Amino acid sequence: MSGVTHNTFVIEREYPKGPKAVFAAFSDPAKKKKWYASGAGSDPVSYECDFRVGGREVMARRMKPGTPIAGAVLTWAQTFDVIVENDRIVFSQTLDRDGARISVALVTIELEASGPGCRLTLTHQAAFFEGADGPRMREAGWGVLLDGIGAALD
Repeated sequence: MSGVTHNTFVIEREYPKGPKAVFAAFSDPAKKKKWYASGAGSDPVSYECDFRVGGREVMARRMKPGTPIAGAVLTWAQTFDVIVENDRIVFSQTLDRDGARISVALVTIELEASGPGCRLTLTHQAAFFEGADGPRMREAGWGVLLDGIGAALD
């Protein structure tokens, strides 16, 4: 047995602002930090974002007491592979727990005008390894993150 779980999920969200505003919530590091690099169950360790093709975004957070992995440091690192302004973002992402790789994913964000707003479609394709949070928790986590984008829309 290999200890690898493969999974793909798709999440859609509708936002009241158009693709330009939603794209800015991903491309502007100050805006993205508001919805992506904060969380009630963990404390920030570091965050940096170089939003360009080939650029990297790295976030580390220490889990708070009372969480299932209290004290653990989770580090998300992604490389932006494709960026089409106001339309599409594709990035490869790794997640490490205390320095051990627990998953690798390919994430595609698609933005489409929907009336005066925007329909966002996130497709997450991943391999989860030993010690990973697993597909259900990852999908739930992305759902919470995408719900928080509204705070970063102009």
